[in-house]
Amino acid sequence: MYKLSLRQMQKNQSGVIEAVRASGEMGKRIRDMGLVPGTTIKIQGRAPLYDPVAIRIMGFTLTMRNNEADYIDVRVEEQP
Repeated sequence: MYKLSLRQMQKNQSGVIEAVRASGEMGKRIRDMGLVPGTTIKIQGRAPLYDPVAIRIMGFTLTMRNNEADYIDVRVEEQP
């Protein structure tokens, strides 16, 4: 296992959120979307220019910009 930011994950790669390093309004918004430590996520896809990223979480698809994804640390099993 190793840790990387959500932005660095590849399509179809899964992992568990380890930490959300954002604070203030951005941190609150990220947590309100369900992106909290211990949650399993999977990268479903990326836009043609790689921003935003589509994430599969708790049975729904969520999109988020890369500048927000930089603040989320994920523990993954395999290397991309």
